[in-house]
Amino acid sequence: METPGSQSSLHRANLERVVRAVRAAGSLTQADIARTTGLSAATVSNIVRELKELGTVDVRTTSASGRRARSVSLSTDAGIVVGVDFGHSHLRVAVGNLAHQVLAEEAEPFDVDASADEGFDRAEKLVGRLLTMAGVDRRKIIGIGLGVPGPIDLETGALGSTAILPGWRGISPREELEARTGVPVHVDNDANLGALGELVWGSGRGSRDLAYIKVASGVGAGLVINGQIYRGPGGTAGEIGHITLDESGPVCRCGNRGCLETFTAARHVLPLLHASHGTDLTMHRVVQLAREGDPGCRRVVSDIGRHIGAGIAQLCNLLNPSRVVLGGDLAEAGEIALGPIRDAVGRYAIPSAGAGLALVPGALGGRAEVLGALALVLREMGDGLLLGPVD
Repeated sequence: METPGSQSSLHRANLERVVRAVRAAGSLTQADIARTTGLSAATVSNIVRELKELGTVDVRTTSASGRRARSVSLSTDAGIVVGVDFGHSHLRVAVGNLAHQVLAEEAEPFDVDASADEGFDRAEKLVGRLLTMAGVDRRKIIGIGLGVPGPIDLETGALGSTAILPGWRGISPREELEARTGVPVHVDNDANLGALGELVWGSGRGSRDLAYIKVASGVGAGLVINGQIYRGPGGTAGEIGHITLDESGPVCRCGNRGCLETFTAARHVLPLLHASHGTDLTMHRVVQLAREGDPGCRRVVSDIGRHIGAGIAQLCNLLNPSRVVLGGDLAEAGEIALGPIRDAVGRYAIPSAGAGLALVPGALGGRAEVLGALALVLREMGDGLLLGPVD
């Protein structure tokens, strides 16, 4: 039996510290592990050797700053994680290993406003198909990350607003998927997962603080503070779409008037182009036409950027992030959207908050949320699961 403060408990804590650092980053050199954990180089070397013997990590020769180094990652055989992302018009699933390698990924159209049962049935089938494609055993799944387009109650794992997904009323997505699969499920809203995906794999790499802005059927922000997703005590941090821009403006689904969402979300802005472009437009198509020079679409995208910029300016004044990552279809518009966003931030943010801001498009596109779901499992899973009993 280990006792607090004993050599065995200290050794176990150091093992878990190293595993935690590697798990969060995907791969690290031994020198990086020492810097991250505060352990000595000799201690890290001994721990990595032990973890390799346990089959917990893989070690390969690499180079860092032109010098020979040893790169450490979690073993590709240690387990499988699954990411499931429900968008308002799609379902995307990815299967990955603990070394941050995506083994299989697929998306299909899906109306999330349909019943929750139908959604989970589709997700189960897609997960099964991807596991077969990747050639991995379902029994190796150690966790599932689940993304939904709405706020999540952190205590219960239930949706925080039934107005957003009426077909999911009374459903706890976490409990439902756990009951169906028998493995731990970690759930979060899509904006938070987009932020996590970009932080681990995309335009947010190397940042300790950022805001990820997603513009789709709604508008949300995923906030990273000191390297961690900030959700707030009720799980609703980042609902930037409900900042009031015009108290006499259109009525929002939340019940207020003139929310940012009513000037930027697809269901509010696409009707502006129906008379000239038809009623089968999508935001993706509008952005594509804007890039091709269509004047009406360019104006709409520019206006969306200006309104989003006003919201980002308020985030800058409150939280002063060093980086803002623009996700969703709007990111594909490039400077057509980014230029007006910068102009609005320059106008409405206090100079000290906006001066050092890096505004960048997301690197992952529509994959950000499902990759964030994988990263969520990798961050939330217990280190003891990888170590088992260690003498």
